[in-house]
Amino acid sequence: MRRAVNRQLVLKPQDFYLLLALAAVKGENQTYPDLAALTGLSMSEVHGALKRAEQARLLAFMDKQPRILTPSFKEFLLHGARFVFRVVRGAMVGGIPTGYAAAPLDKLIAPSSDPPPVWPHAAGSARGIALVPLYPSAPAAALRNPVLYENLALFDALRMGNARERNLAMKFFEERL
Repeated sequence: MRRAVNRQLVLKPQDFYLLLALAAVKGENQTYPDLAALTGLSMSEVHGALKRAEQARLLAFMDKQPRILTPSFKEFLLHGARFVFRVVRGAMVGGIPTGYAAAPLDKLIAPSSDPPPVWPHAAGSARGIALVPLYPSAPAAALRNPVLYENLALFDALRMGNARERNLAMKFFEERL
């Protein structure tokens, strides 16, 4: 008897990371090498991520350019992605502030006595509780692109924050998309 093949679509963290990067450069024509340079992904990872995002109906190619399908991406971002890409925390480390400790939320949320969430990174300016980034190359890419940094930090606030932080992050994403 032949065995049935189960080919379920599974989004990977780099797929969603690439979508957040595309949202950071919305409107600009991006080639695969441009996206690879922006995100720190290899060209084959960019290609695979775009194809999986297209199959998930979060992205479409228009005039051979990847374009986010805003309604479906927004719905997944605001209501589903935090359940798929769960937060993994670590010990106290030096790193780059994220979530409520990074822009734009750091202006709206008063710092507490708790250590802030940080992505572990040698170039980081803060000491706090380690939060594993969505993808390993994300902290370095965030340092190169302020809008991408804000998108990644807002997503971290969505996936780890309390209700107020999540609501503020949702508001910022509503304005950006």
